Amino acid sequence: MNLESPKVTLDKSTEDTFNFLSDVKNFEKLMPENISKFEVLDADKFLFALKGMPEIVLKKKEATPNSKIVLGAAGGKLDFSLTADITEVDATKSDVKLTFSGEFNAMMAMMIKGPISKFIETLSTNMSSAF
Repeated sequence: MNLESPKVTLDKSTEDTFNFLSDVKNFEKLMPENISKFEVLDADKFLFALKGMPEIVLKKKEATPNSKIVLGAAGGKLDFSLTADITEVDATKSDVKLTFSGEFNAMMAMMIKGPISKFIETLSTNMSSAF
């Protein structure tokens, strides 16, 4: 299953955007209002929970300076990744698109598609005001 957020244009350079997203503690600023828990576990890993959902641990798996950051599930029953693709618009603007990818059975995919779509859309929308 692959889900994409709308592309968001930020008034920040690709370097500033990359540096912001590279620091996992900044993801707390991007979370939806219904977050019930957020905890930084180490420099590359954080745990979060939304009301009514299980806790999820994300770990930074890959980082390509100024263009891409990949977060992946760290343990748990679900294997998925959340990728932020950063592209330069000009020296002071960048575009960011989030992509959620995971392998799920049909029943699980049907149950999580709506909440995950809304979640990544909220993350991308909140980037505009987060920094």
